[in-house]
Amino acid sequence: MSIFQNIFKKLSPIRILVLGFAVLTLTGTLLLMLPESSVNGTSQSFVDALFTATSGVSTTGLIVVDTGNYYTFFGQVVLLTLVQIGGLGYMVFIVLVFLGKKNKMTLQGRKVLRESLGRPTKVDMFKFTRVVFIFTFVIEFLGAIGMFLYWSKYFSFGTAAYVSIFHSISGFCTAGFGLFSDSITTYGHSYYLNVLIDLVCIAGAVGFFVLYDVYEFFKKKSRGEIPVNLSLHSKIVLSLTALLIIFGVVAVFFFEGSNFSNSFGNKFLDSTFQVISASTTTGFNTIDIGAMTSSSLFVIILLMFIGASPGSTGGGIKTTSFGILIKNIYSILRGSKDTDLFKRRIKADTITKVIALAGFAFIWVTLTTIILSHTEHADFLRVLFETVSAYGTVGLSTGITAGLTVTGKIILTFTMFMGRVGPLALGFSLLNSDNKNGYSYPEEEVLIG
Repeated sequence: MSIFQNIFKKLSPIRILVLGFAVLTLTGTLLLMLPESSVNGTSQSFVDALFTATSGVSTTGLIVVDTGNYYTFFGQVVLLTLVQIGGLGYMVFIVLVFLGKKNKMTLQGRKVLRESLGRPTKVDMFKFTRVVFIFTFVIEFLGAIGMFLYWSKYFSFGTAAYVSIFHSISGFCTAGFGLFSDSITTYGHSYYLNVLIDLVCIAGAVGFFVLYDVYEFFKKKSRGEIPVNLSLHSKIVLSLTALLIIFGVVAVFFFEGSNFSNSFGNKFLDSTFQVISASTTTGFNTIDIGAMTSSSLFVIILLMFIGASPGSTGGGIKTTSFGILIKNIYSILRGSKDTDLFKRRIKADTITKVIALAGFAFIWVTLTTIILSHTEHADFLRVLFETVSAYGTVGLSTGITAGLTVTGKIILTFTMFMGRVGPLALGFSLLNSDNKNGYSYPEEEVLIG
């Protein structure tokens, strides 16, 4: 047995995941620092390259340089590769090796894969991994074809194809990296492109299990099989995703007024796109985020903090956590000891984990915002927006990213990394939280409220 196999065997699954993401990020950093990666032929600074690589691996999309103008084709491909691997979870690619060689995966490897995919325990792991690849390829391919039909009117065949592939992968992986200096603003009032990108982003944000569950639902229904039901997880994700988007669109539509357009259609289009971009943690924008009103920015901050859904390419505390948290508060206020959703009772330990995950996110965002408020020359709301965008792996910015100090870049780099692996680490520790001491302390009442 090699030294690497011994190390792999001794490390816990979550430590392997964190180490893997760290190695992937460092590799991407070194590649982006190569002179071949930049248009001017010089080496990018380590801090900027690390920031960008972390942004790619965590599928955040925050940038300190213009992706389309600073990086060469080689550099852009490196970044897109980091996005694709980071979005799917690098363990998925390792499974390809096992599937190709027909080797049996170790129990340790299976645990790591389960954490990487956010996969329910009752679903066959290797079958689900194949489903992940199939859905990814199909959605990204269809998205690229749809975008090509639009952008071929503005660019040559080769350029239109490349731009379409890049944005389709970036959209599905909820990364938000773009090749245009103004993101999608130039094409912001195209209903066709708006709807297409929105659909690709939502598909990436609801999670692979939901996509698989919906696929199985319609397949069974077409065959006349009984019973045909969506899982509780899918019901929560789909309903909350829709409700959050509706809430966000209505709020931003009225808060912005005629700030960006006097046309009802364009106002609705702008509001819808930005809300979906925030709630799916994608990060594309069709309007100047920095010019939005404080009320709209705060709504976007809330949506970014909640984020996408478990098992997806997006970040945030997740829609299911938010839904369970709100329903738990409602149940407590009503004096009910149970928290139920869609006529199903939520386990007490699940509620405990939700509170821990949300609390961890709140504490991290709070501390980071306090530090950045001291180190950066920007007002509080913009700093808070940038922090939540980084932790939620969103990538939207009010325009202060490029002007961050070295300290600010390093802090946000850790925040993006924590946003990608932190919830996994905390979640895994909670899953293995059995009392190993063999004893427990006596209870005593503490006054609250």
